[in-house]
Amino acid sequence: MKRFSQLALPYIVWAVIMLLLPMLLIVLYAFTDTGNEIMTFRFTLANFVKFFTDRDFLLVLWRSIKIALKTTVICVLLGYPIAYFIAFSSDRLRNRLILCITLPTWINMLVRTYAWIGLLSDGGIFQQILGIFGLGDTELLYTEGAVLLGMVYNFIPFMILQINTSLTKMDRSLTDASHDLGADGIQTFLRVTLPLSLPGVVSGISLVFLPAVSSFSIPKLLGGGQFFLIGNVIENQFITVGEWNFGSSISLIMALIMMATMYVVRRLEAYSSGGRKERD
Repeated sequence: MKRFSQLALPYIVWAVIMLLLPMLLIVLYAFTDTGNEIMTFRFTLANFVKFFTDRDFLLVLWRSIKIALKTTVICVLLGYPIAYFIAFSSDRLRNRLILCITLPTWINMLVRTYAWIGLLSDGGIFQQILGIFGLGDTELLYTEGAVLLGMVYNFIPFMILQINTSLTKMDRSLTDASHDLGADGIQTFLRVTLPLSLPGVVSGISLVFLPAVSSFSIPKLLGGGQFFLIGNVIENQFITVGEWNFGSSISLIMALIMMATMYVVRRLEAYSSGGRKERD
């Protein structure tokens, strides 16, 4: 036991320095106002009052949540059929398809997002394709659609892999029993496959919604500074404006929103698991 504690000590120190200490500093700056003297702090709630009483900041927060919800819904609708096809493919094909899904994630997200700038820009391949149908003047880059496309592209692998894991682990004898009892394909999917895959769907929702709601690089690149989300506001407060206290308060608000979202997601996952156990 003592040997295990010694081996775990470097990881504990790393976690304290890299995880706990930054969070403590964010809390400190969020609830204080830096005085004129160096290293002097005054307790205040003015940073939170400023955020919740400013209509512009609240609109940016709502826009961020709305974009994250749209991204999550699209990832579920597109990711579930893909994950279903992968899960029920042969082992050889399944491994190749999973490789195709994970391969883009090996490339840095900024590089992948930069690639979309060339594809969506004026004269790009997508605008040339639209020009065939007489829609060549349609603006694609620096719009909400471009930001949404970039988020779905970057985050949908997490949804696919989570759902595929649940479907792969599913006991196939249950679907066979459903068919033996006279259920057709749709009934088997709705009453057997879908309920058993809900934990993967719930986990995928958390892995997509949380990074989407706080993303700042994708809106900055594909939105061109014209489509501001809450992550861009936080970055602006720290880097451009230099308001570390106000930026920390927004970061803390977003951390609380994310923790509340994770709690709701886990409760839904536990509820779905409990419902299956009761039915079993």
